[in-house]
Amino acid sequence: MTTTLQQTARPAPAGRATPHKVLAKAGLYVFLLANAAFVTYLFNAAGVGSNKLINFGRLTGLYGALAMAFQLLLVARLPWLDRRLGMDKLTSWHRWVGFTIFWMLIGHLTFIAFGNAGSDGPIAEVLRQATELEGILRALVAWAIIMIVGVVSARFARRRMAYETWHFIHLYTYIAIFLAFTHQVAVGSTFRKSELATAYWWGLWAFALGAVFVGRVALPFWRNWRHQFRVAAVVPEAHNVVSVYIEGKDLDQLGAKAGQFFLWRFLTKDRWWQANPFSLSAAPNGKYLRLTAKALGTGSADIRNIKVGTRVFAEGPYGAFTTMHQTRPNALLVAGGVGVTPIRALLEEIKGHVVVLYRVSDPREAVLLREIEGLVRAKGAVLRLVTGSSKTITANGPLLGPNNIAALVPDVEERDIFICGPNGMTDAVVRSLDELGVPGKQVHAERFALAN
Repeated sequence: MTTTLQQTARPAPAGRATPHKVLAKAGLYVFLLANAAFVTYLFNAAGVGSNKLINFGRLTGLYGALAMAFQLLLVARLPWLDRRLGMDKLTSWHRWVGFTIFWMLIGHLTFIAFGNAGSDGPIAEVLRQATELEGILRALVAWAIIMIVGVVSARFARRRMAYETWHFIHLYTYIAIFLAFTHQVAVGSTFRKSELATAYWWGLWAFALGAVFVGRVALPFWRNWRHQFRVAAVVPEAHNVVSVYIEGKDLDQLGAKAGQFFLWRFLTKDRWWQANPFSLSAAPNGKYLRLTAKALGTGSADIRNIKVGTRVFAEGPYGAFTTMHQTRPNALLVAGGVGVTPIRALLEEIKGHVVVLYRVSDPREAVLLREIEGLVRAKGAVLRLVTGSSKTITANGPLLGPNNIAALVPDVEERDIFICGPNGMTDAVVRSLDELGVPGKQVHAERFALAN
């Protein structure tokens, strides 16, 4: 079933492609490839021995160290990268780089062990070196940690493990990186072969660790010290939905955009340690920030009991789900469930003529519907409330199938599409858009995943 609210469309400004994502991806590729080339040069300059297994082992170890430094850059939550690529894309890269490190370090240990193996075999040789050579035992501990993290991060294990448990194990990666670095300093021939190599590796690790410190420690603390966030109001939106208004100093200089999210910590004695990711449910206006939460778990359910005046520690803003990436003059916003919050915020800020598809099973579940209807009237937009169960079949096929989307939005191929909702809904819409021939650069669907 579809309900439509429509006003006369306003003229749309001319659209143009934005290079932000291309620039960010190109920057990361250039950074990685340039460093890989330089690491190879330093390896050759240090001298290549006659034992090919040891040579392969040294080289895979160096590439593994480079991948570790690159991994730190991906998890640093640097605003320049995050606003262009988004947390979900950076998390995807983080996952693949993690498995690259996993296999590089397996190769490093295996090639070195067999290359040095005597009559007692490779395992005996590794144990001998661990007891006789400085830094080898630290390397083995780091290797074991990386192996454990790699195994628990595999899909078959990840599905069977609570997020908190997986996250706790994942944090040991930082210990592994520290141990691997000290191993490299102690026994790395390439590291110590020349002043250039030593300066390069110290500089690379300082840059990577500095990025993590700036992005995840210094910047969040500085922002919170500057803006002094506090709860200004807690407003029920429905029986299980509440909006929280956050006030602070100089909010117009925070740099937040509609569609982004924060990690919110409400500093009470029983909640200060919980960080909840919530999108802004209204475009930032310089006066307050607003989040809207549905009681899906213990953390979000307790938010309705937060008292006015409570101090808030906010990390962010994060995400590339913004008008910064709008490439066409008009837009389609697709919301489902609690995914309506960033969509409602985008509706305030986005340019051109807008169509909103709001997917809910029952119209009574349509959170913030009245606000959306008011914005639609003010902007001359179109609202289509798409209701029914996931098995509902319309005259044009499934509710979110390509034929029904084309019927609801005939010019969908000429629009940017911003999608936020449950994974199943998002996947269905993306598949339908692909079948309709909508270019991938016009489809924006951020899943708000966090690289750890």
